[in-house]
Amino acid sequence: MCRSIVRLRDHDDIASEEEVRAAALQFVRKISGYRTPSKRNEEAFGAAVDEISAASQRLLEAVTARPS
Repeated sequence: MCRSIVRLRDHDDIASEEEVRAAALQFVRKISGYRTPSKRNEEAFGAAVDEISAASQRLLEAVTARPS
């Protein structure tokens, strides 16, 4: 689907916030069909990027966590 999105998890290395956000932005662009949203859709577009970034970060932290 989103072939240009790179893998953000490599064994125990977690991607930076910037890398996670860039992937989320690419995903939202692909889903919405817009590279840049109109002024009317800017808020929804940004909110989607924020939500996907946060969910992705939580996922990356959860799957790389080691038991204490």
